[in-house]
Amino acid sequence: MNSMLRKSVLGVAGLAFTGGVFAGPIAAHAGTPTVAGKPVAAVQADKPDMGKLVPHGVQGAQSRIDLSDEQVGNAKAIIAATKKAGLPERAAVISIATSLQESKLENLGHLGDANDHDSLGLFQQRPSSGWGTPEQITNPEYSTVAFEKGLKQVDGWQDMPLTEAAQTVQVSAYPDAYAQWEQQAADLVAQHWNS
Repeated sequence: MNSMLRKSVLGVAGLAFTGGVFAGPIAAHAGTPTVAGKPVAAVQADKPDMGKLVPHGVQGAQSRIDLSDEQVGNAKAIIAATKKAGLPERAAVISIATSLQESKLENLGHLGDANDHDSLGLFQQRPSSGWGTPEQITNPEYSTVAFEKGLKQVDGWQDMPLTEAAQTVQVSAYPDAYAQWEQQAADLVAQHWNS
């Protein structure tokens, strides 16, 4: 190494050391920045990375509905089942967006004449199509696991736009409708994934 380069490297290292010695005690007493009384680092660590929740950005116009405590509870049940299955946050976003489209996060029983065939539950799954018994399909954990089992069978679902992944599992008459719920689903996962 030539002597000029060596002196430069040693000079930079010396500055870094000196800066660390002098800034160390000061930094130790500086305190942690806070937002709303919580340390900034803790606030950021509590939320999943939005880039993982919505890797392609939202597609098209977004819809949003006000949720009751029951609907929020169903979203939390979907998140819990997703975590229990060992799937990432993105699976929960796809699942919640699908449920928002299919049932508005309501665990629907048989709706009589208004029923779409024999569709039931959060995902409007049909016993006659092999999704399970009516009792199973109306169990939020079971119906989520059933949906996500179908999702895992879709090659590359993690890299697909939400509506394509959901449609491949659901085979809906309205294949593009799932996309409108992606932002609200991501917001719910961001809010409740670590709660």
